[in-house]
Amino acid sequence: MDKLLLIDDEDDVRYSFKRIFASPELDLETAASGEEGLEVIKRFQPDLVLMDVRMGGITGLETLRRIRQDDAKLPVIMMTAFGTTQTAIEAMKLGAYDYLLKPFDVPKLKQLVADALKAARDMKQVVACEPLLESEDYDLGIVGRSQPMQEVFKMIGQLAGSDATALITGESGTGKELVARAIYQNSQRNDNSYLPINCAAIPENLLESELFGHEKGSFTGATSQRVGKFEQCDKGTLFLDEIGDMTLATQAKILRVLQNGTIERVGGNKPIKVDVRIIAATNRRLEEAVAAKEFREDLFYRLNVVRVSLPTLRERREDIPLLIDYFLKTIAQAEGRKPKSILEDAQELLVRHDWPGNVRELENVIRRTIVMAKGEAIRADDLPADIRTGGAAPAPGQALGQAEPPPAAANDLGSIAATLFHWAKEQPELAVLPAVERELIAHALRETNGNQVRAAKLLGITRATLRKRIEKFGIKQSVSVA
Repeated sequence: MDKLLLIDDEDDVRYSFKRIFASPELDLETAASGEEGLEVIKRFQPDLVLMDVRMGGITGLETLRRIRQDDAKLPVIMMTAFGTTQTAIEAMKLGAYDYLLKPFDVPKLKQLVADALKAARDMKQVVACEPLLESEDYDLGIVGRSQPMQEVFKMIGQLAGSDATALITGESGTGKELVARAIYQNSQRNDNSYLPINCAAIPENLLESELFGHEKGSFTGATSQRVGKFEQCDKGTLFLDEIGDMTLATQAKILRVLQNGTIERVGGNKPIKVDVRIIAATNRRLEEAVAAKEFREDLFYRLNVVRVSLPTLRERREDIPLLIDYFLKTIAQAEGRKPKSILEDAQELLVRHDWPGNVRELENVIRRTIVMAKGEAIRADDLPADIRTGGAAPAPGQALGQAEPPPAAANDLGSIAATLFHWAKEQPELAVLPAVERELIAHALRETNGNQVRAAKLLGITRATLRKRIEKFGIKQSVSVA
C-alpha cells in the first residue's frame, strides 16, 4: 500500500484530498503545518508528500529544505494558489518532484500523484544481481549465471564507481530498464533522484516540454510555467529509454546537455545549469540509424561512453531454468499462494524455444501457464501450442478443419494475440486470419488510446512490427499515435 502525506493549513484542502484519494490501496495522512508534517514524516514514512508553499509557521520551501536534508529521494510535490516563476524555480532547485497551482484539475492531480509514486517505488526497489539465485526474498532481480550475464554484472560493477554516461542496448524484453536501475542503485548518485522517461511513449510535440520544461505562453495550451525532468532530476540520474526513437531536433538538445550541462525551457532563452547523469537505452542498432541519418553521429558517440550490451534469451539458454524458477516463485508470492512446480519435459520445451520476445515473453508465458495449468505441476500439455510444437507447420494432408487454435486466458489480450499470431503461421491456408489479426491490432490501439508502445506490449510484439502491421492493414486512427 502506498502512503501519501498532505501538508496544508487549509481544512477544506485536507478534506478534499481525503475524498479524492479515498482508496483501499492508498494510506493518506494529513498535517496542518510544516512543523507537524516533519513529525508525521518520521512516524509515517510516506512514499510521497504534497505540500502547500504558504503556511503558518515555517514555509513550505523551508519544510522542503529540511525534508531534503533527511531524505533526498522522497518525492515532494509543491502546491500554491499564488504561483510565481521565482517560487517555482526555488522549489525545483530544492529538489521538488513537481509544482502545482490551485485550484487543481483532479484527473491531472491523480496522474501526477501516480507518476510520483511510481518514481518513489523505482528509487526504493532494489534491483538484485543474484546470478546463483541464492536469495528468494527479493522482489526484483536480474537473474542469470551464464557467461554473457556475468559480463553484464561486471559492467554494472565497473559503472558503480563512475559518473560516465551509459548506453544499454539489446532486443525488446531483455531487461534494459532493470540494468539501468541497477547502475543507478550502485552509483554515487543513489541518494538522489532517478527518473525514467520512455521517449517512444510520449508524442513528439510533448517530449521536448517533458524533458526541458516550458515557459508560460510558449505554445498553445502552455497556461503556466513547467519545470522539465532535467531540472527535477538535478544531481540525480535520468534514464532515457528508447532513445533511438527520439527526433533529430530533440537529439540536438540532449547533445547540448551532455556537452555543457545546460538546458533551455521551451519558449525560454536563459540557459539553466543542471547536473544529471544520463543512462540511455535502445533496441535499435544505432550504428545503422547513424548511417541512415536517423540518429546524430555526435550524440551517438557522446552516449556510447560505456556500453552494456544485453544478450537475447536464446543466447543464454542455460539461464532459462533459473528464470522459470524465479517467475514461478515471485508470481506466487505476489498472489499469496504456493508456487507451482514444472515437470522436466515442459521445462525442456521452454529451454528449446527461441523466445523472440526474450525474458518478457517468457514471463508472460509463465503467467499464462500458471492460470491454465490443471494441477499443481506444469506439464508439457499446459504450454502454448507454438512452444509444444516448436512452431512446426501442419503435417502434409492435414485437413484445415482439424486445426484449432490453442486455448488462451479469456481476459489476456496479449496471450490471445500471441497465440493467434503463432497459429497463423501454422495455418497458411486460412484466409480469414489476416482479418482476425487486423481486428486484434485495431482493438489494442483502441484500448491504449492509440499509444503504439503500449499496444505493442499488450499484443506481445515489437513496436516496429506493430507499425508494419498498421501500414499493411491500412489501419486509420482517430487519435495521435505515440
